[in-house]
Amino acid sequence: MASSSLNIAIIGAGPVGLALAIHAARALPDSTITLFDARPAEKDVSGDPRTLALSLGSVQLLERLGAWRAELAQPILEVHVSQQPPSAPSFLPAFFADAIGEPALRIRAVDEAVPLLGAVLSYGSIVAPLQQVWLAAEAADPKRLRSRFGTAVAAIKNLAGAVEVDAGIAESFDLAVVAEGGVFAEQARKALTHNYQQTAWVGTVSFMEPRTGAQKGVAYERFTRHGPAALLPLKDGRAGLVWCVPSGDDPVRELSDAQRVTVLNDIFHEAVGRMAGISALKQFPLGLNAERTLTDGRTVRIGNAAQTLHPVAGQGLNLGLRDAFELIQSLGRNADVDAVLRSLEWQRGPDRWAMIAATDFLARSFTWKLPGAGAARGLGIAALQALGPVKSALARQMMFGSR
Repeated sequence: MASSSLNIAIIGAGPVGLALAIHAARALPDSTITLFDARPAEKDVSGDPRTLALSLGSVQLLERLGAWRAELAQPILEVHVSQQPPSAPSFLPAFFADAIGEPALRIRAVDEAVPLLGAVLSYGSIVAPLQQVWLAAEAADPKRLRSRFGTAVAAIKNLAGAVEVDAGIAESFDLAVVAEGGVFAEQARKALTHNYQQTAWVGTVSFMEPRTGAQKGVAYERFTRHGPAALLPLKDGRAGLVWCVPSGDDPVRELSDAQRVTVLNDIFHEAVGRMAGISALKQFPLGLNAERTLTDGRTVRIGNAAQTLHPVAGQGLNLGLRDAFELIQSLGRNADVDAVLRSLEWQRGPDRWAMIAATDFLARSFTWKLPGAGAARGLGIAALQALGPVKSALARQMMFGSR
């Protein structure tokens, strides 16, 4: 069977599933692509305000697919990572602690010779253009490209050399790609799972003064004793907030909006500027939930369906888009589908497991009661800033993944 004539089912019409469907339609021009999603096609997703950060590699992929809307996005020109004091261990001499001060890691697009490190935009601003491109492609080639919106998939069953997808009627496909992940609290537990006992509070903040040139386009991440907090720059001058705290001793839940703003102004680095207001916040339990392998017979899981990560590095969606791109590229190069699926594990393994390990390590480190754990993070931040080549390698990893 030639890979160019596959019958492929894609379950999930979020950003990863839609990107996969569009890429497959173009790279596999003789294949039949069927996209399933429980969401009705007429449901307007363009107004979904959830804030997402895309790496430069993801921006470039969406540009290739014709689904990038630069006017809706705020470019990230710098990433500023710091830790709330104290960062130096108390047993160090005073002069050494003073030398470390409050360490900050600054990764700048100009230093990496790229126009931007990534971009921030709403979920709706990603999904709506992707869906528009997909529906246009389907309208132009309805015999080959099909949508099943408003159709939930009840079961997937591997067969010999095929896979059965049950969405009210059982149908056989050469390959099923599950890209419908959801959030940690709603997922069935996978092979590798760990509840971090942390909650992410998510919303937006506004500032007392308009963003200056030194602040506009800067994504701030702050390590605190409770957990990481991040501010992602938005097009309108506000910032998207992701504030991670212990679930069992939540310092955010009982605070008023005014108190939350006061705490955030105390938490973040002074370079952020003074915050003035905060939106209503939504909360999400955080955990690791990952499959050991991406493939099972003729079924492939990508994105959150394969690995749900802690948001400390903001890389979950970017990893899923890279999964999608590599899968379709491999299918376009190799006519042996089973060989492609076998090789997918080692092709995606370095990128996937590096991101799983890094986010898991950082997330767990905030729960350690060991003396000096925070100091070790502070020293690590200072070391990365001082070691130019290592910092550049980290920047490339965040922009493009492991290559």
